[in-house]
Amino acid sequence: SGRSADGDDRLAFPGEGEGEMEGDSKADTPDVPPSTDNTPQCLNKALEGLSSRWKNWWIRGILSLTMIIGFFLIIYLGPIMLILVMGVQIKCFHEIITIGYRVYHSYDLPWFRTLSWYFLICVNYFFYGETVADYFGALVQREEPLQFLVRYHRFISFALYLAGFCMFVLSLVKKHYRLQFYMFAWTHVTLLIVVTQSHLVIQNLFEGMIWFIVPISIVICNDIMAYLFGFFFGRTPLIKLSPKKTWEGFIGGFFATVFAYLLSQYQYFVCPVEYNSETNRFAVECEPSNLFMIQEYTLPAVVQNAVRWKTVNLYPFQIHSIALSTFASLIGPFGGFFASGFKRAFKIKDFADTIPGHGGIMDRFDCQYLMATFVHVYITSFIRGPNPSKVLQQLLVLQPEQQLSIFNTLRNHLGEKGMLPPAVEEAQ
Repeated sequence: SGRSADGDDRLAFPGEGEGEMEGDSKADTPDVPPSTDNTPQCLNKALEGLSSRWKNWWIRGILSLTMIIGFFLIIYLGPIMLILVMGVQIKCFHEIITIGYRVYHSYDLPWFRTLSWYFLICVNYFFYGETVADYFGALVQREEPLQFLVRYHRFISFALYLAGFCMFVLSLVKKHYRLQFYMFAWTHVTLLIVVTQSHLVIQNLFEGMIWFIVPISIVICNDIMAYLFGFFFGRTPLIKLSPKKTWEGFIGGFFATVFAYLLSQYQYFVCPVEYNSETNRFAVECEPSNLFMIQEYTLPAVVQNAVRWKTVNLYPFQIHSIALSTFASLIGPFGGFFASGFKRAFKIKDFADTIPGHGGIMDRFDCQYLMATFVHVYITSFIRGPNPSKVLQQLLVLQPEQQLSIFNTLRNHLGEKGMLPPAVEEAQ
């Protein structure tokens, strides 16, 4: 995201063509070592003779196709994509921390990199511990050590963070005070951007793989369409920060993204990912909710006159996917613009050179993180209701007398509503 059609991520500011960079002095933005070209030699040899513009186009295309194939392979493997999310998160964190390390020449700062990775471990321990408590209640009940860790999870997480905080204070050196606090803030902002939002990706995944696959695919499709439209037809810049991103690209991407109908037909994609305590494996089996059942909708009168249809059969999720694709087309790219502004501020072309023609992992996930946050907020606001399995898990950890009290209260409540069978009523 945020890369122009000719492969240049430099941002267009007024006066830049004349070399005028008002407000950006070398003192404010220390030079960073330029990224290296790690394109495979076989590709370079096959594409020699092409102009740099078309060479970059082919490299990006081949690597994009490879990544898409890899993405579908991971989908086939199922919930193992949890490991993928963790790997992407760690790599994105590494790329941003490395930029700070180089930009501020933090080579002599005591404990900087060690503390950065320590804080990453602490935050992941907190978030993954919350996930275990929420979704693996049956496993927690069987394992005594897990019960202790879950019960005191937040206290342990705070104690771990506090230890890192004290280590940072003890590492302060008089001549490096300002720089050390720069890097302390850099680390925490990186944790906020990368780790918190990757945790939301995992939360979305547990709601059903369709909430993971569709948003990611929408952003990928938008990015590809925006690049192609910008490369071949683009004339209308949307924002100065990334001039080759065009209105034509977003319109093309918008109409190319809604494919929810296909996925909604398969239980594998729509069922929440749950842990089966009997088989000790993840399970993706359920009775699909109404969200994934075909419904008949009456079209507005204006539309009826235009298409001569009175009703249309859709999955309700298709309507929600329109909201997701609208966000991805209109708001999602601003994640890429933000990343472009960040790279421009530090005079770097890419976050890293991990993927030839694309830059670093963070270059590919700048829009994805913003999209994942929106999807999580959307699910909690408009989709998710009370979760009986989570309520049951909480009940199971209560003391026997507390469970009995809740049982009696629930029985009386159901009895007042006349929902209990006569045999149960007589037993009371």
